[in-house]
Amino acid sequence: MISPKSNFVQGGQGLPKTLRLATVAAVLIAAMLGYAAVRASGPGEDDARTGAAPPAMDTLAEARAKGEIRVGYANEAPFAYMDSRSNQVTGESVEIARLIAQRLGIPKVDAVLTEFGSLIPGLNAGRFDIIAAGMYVTPDRCKQVLFSDPTYGVGDAFLVPTHNPRNLHGYEDLARDKDAKLGVVVGAIQGDYAAAVGVPADRVVVFPDSVSALAGVQVDRADAYGATALTINHLLGKLPPDGGLERAAPFSDPVIDGKPVRGYGAYAFRKQDQPLADAFNGELKRFIGTPEHRRLVAPFGFTDKELPQGMTAARLCAGQ
Repeated sequence: MISPKSNFVQGGQGLPKTLRLATVAAVLIAAMLGYAAVRASGPGEDDARTGAAPPAMDTLAEARAKGEIRVGYANEAPFAYMDSRSNQVTGESVEIARLIAQRLGIPKVDAVLTEFGSLIPGLNAGRFDIIAAGMYVTPDRCKQVLFSDPTYGVGDAFLVPTHNPRNLHGYEDLARDKDAKLGVVVGAIQGDYAAAVGVPADRVVVFPDSVSALAGVQVDRADAYGATALTINHLLGKLPPDGGLERAAPFSDPVIDGKPVRGYGAYAFRKQDQPLADAFNGELKRFIGTPEHRRLVAPFGFTDKELPQGMTAARLCAGQ
């Protein structure tokens, strides 16, 4: 008969050897699993125990940490385009973005080419972090993205065959001429202007970019290409004198809701990237209109006439 006292074992000395070995192995395995759990939990383990979440990295912080940020552009001069001579993306919107990024502590800007109509979906899908394409601020777009205050304001123009054979001097002329066709870039506001003044959709020819739209007018796919006056001026500047195209003159901007339309271009950000938008916009406010700004954008055809004159994203988003 075994006495009750003998059931108490000091250091397992009273256990059979095989049982002692099994016990030691179990302790070692438990210790290893515990260590692995600590390693897997990482530096946020203490926060988890205390109920505090580790701070989340936002896009601005991530860009500063990486030293780079991505911008989406649509190859429309003079706002953002590939310069074949330097093999570098440039333009008013891109060059301002580079300067503002530097001021925010982000030394490198990577440019991602995208069709204009895919810029907002691409931004919200995370393909890039900022739209730098001279995009007009409109109430509909404000529902999808955050905008900076505008960097410029400009009217429209038509690119037409030499001597303007259909006598097109505004969107209303297109509405009256039942056979005239207007070329626009996919997703561009000019398609909305045409619809607002009564140009039917079957007389609007959509092109992927401005260069394709120019070619469309050259081969009679469209009778006019509608774009910003700056875009038309830049395209004509690349053509030889006998290029067969000209800017329609005079030209009348469309009158919508009783007032002539003027477009204001700005940068766009994801809705959840308010810190990035605020920081970027703060630097823009200190830059736009300065002598440094004027010198930077002058090579792209921008003058004091294109300054935004105090227009804000808030007013444009409200339809004012």
